[in-house]
Amino acid sequence: MTVVALEGIRKVYKSGALEFEALKGISLEIRQGEMVALMGPSGSGKTTLMQIIGLLDRPTQGTYHLAGQDVTTLSENQRAEVRNQEIGFVFQAFHLLPRLNVLENVEVPMIYAGVPAEERRQRAMEVLQKVGLGDKWRNLPSQLSGGQKQRVAVARALSMRPSILLADEPTGNLDSKTAAEVMRLFQELNDEGTCVIVVTHEHDIADYCGRIVRIRDGQIEADGPNPGRKRAVGGLA
Repeated sequence: MTVVALEGIRKVYKSGALEFEALKGISLEIRQGEMVALMGPSGSGKTTLMQIIGLLDRPTQGTYHLAGQDVTTLSENQRAEVRNQEIGFVFQAFHLLPRLNVLENVEVPMIYAGVPAEERRQRAMEVLQKVGLGDKWRNLPSQLSGGQKQRVAVARALSMRPSILLADEPTGNLDSKTAAEVMRLFQELNDEGTCVIVVTHEHDIADYCGRIVRIRDGQIEADGPNPGRKRAVGGLA
């Protein structure tokens, strides 16, 4: 099943009389069960592409089907609803709420979605167990390591059972050992069938993915399988 289908995507930013074309006719398909790295230098367009895939921005031209649904012309409220249901976000900054404990942080998107309290708690505990933090559910973010905070962010993203886990520079604030632990978690989730898209400029992080899409000057420069894919090893600390 095709989860992401982009066709002829252009994005033009305007400032007065000036125009900047960030994306120049991108066409891309990503299928369920893939783990894909979107790579490119600063200014390449990869962040703009991520924002369009994540329904955080609209293309100027082109069509986008997400999990079979044409999302190109949806209203802002409709886009927010689809985004909450279909896409789990993991960012470089963990975006945890400091006064909520781990369990409560994971429950946040389910509260917005109207999931009943008992089901919220059950689902939150399930995803915390999945990321190896079932025993930390009472802890505040300040009591966690950087890697643990990122795993809470992953659990929160998984709580809505999304079609896509979209990770934007997810290891940027982590040391190399902790980064490998987080990528191992992504690989395990991908092995279970979750579609994972990692936006990164780091080659060693992209190497954990099965497919690498390289963006340069608003266009796809290269797209293909990663024959040298690394498997992350080691336990979650």
